[in-house]
Amino acid sequence: MIMSKETLIKSIREVPDFPIPGILFYDVTTLFKDPWCLQELSNIMFDMYKDKGITKVVGIESRGFIMGPILATRLNAGFIPIRKPGKLPAETIEESYDKEYGKDTVQIHKDALDENDVVLLHDDLLATGGTMKAACELVKRLKPKKVYVNFIIELKELNGKSVFGDDVEVESVLTL
Repeated sequence: MIMSKETLIKSIREVPDFPIPGILFYDVTTLFKDPWCLQELSNIMFDMYKDKGITKVVGIESRGFIMGPILATRLNAGFIPIRKPGKLPAETIEESYDKEYGKDTVQIHKDALDENDVVLLHDDLLATGGTMKAACELVKRLKPKKVYVNFIIELKELNGKSVFGDDVEVESVLTL
């Protein structure tokens, strides 16, 4: 079965007032529960990055932990988690940031990446870009060769891509 991006978009559940009033939350778990949508997402993202020399896929807690490992396996790369404080067992570095509905911090293991890595950072949604910008800064501190950034969904009107420098290629599978 061949799906279109429009079919994927129609499969996304919209949840009003989550996690706080005034936020329209785009729930990608409806994409993940449908085997056809999950396979299509995997195929699209693999095609986007198969020739980039990716050595590590870095997924952001928590929805980045779903497609991230799938993509890492397909790209013959390792998977690295970026998590909230207190979740990683070894020595970490961290970055704090403001997001559209509060303040947060993310961490990565200090030895997760090195100068030989070509990194694909992945998360489910690009809104204002705060979470991924912090994740990107963390990754850059570990001095990899190259950093790519990927999302399943980009909310175009929020202009989240503008927070990233020209040294980072930012791509999304779907644009809303």
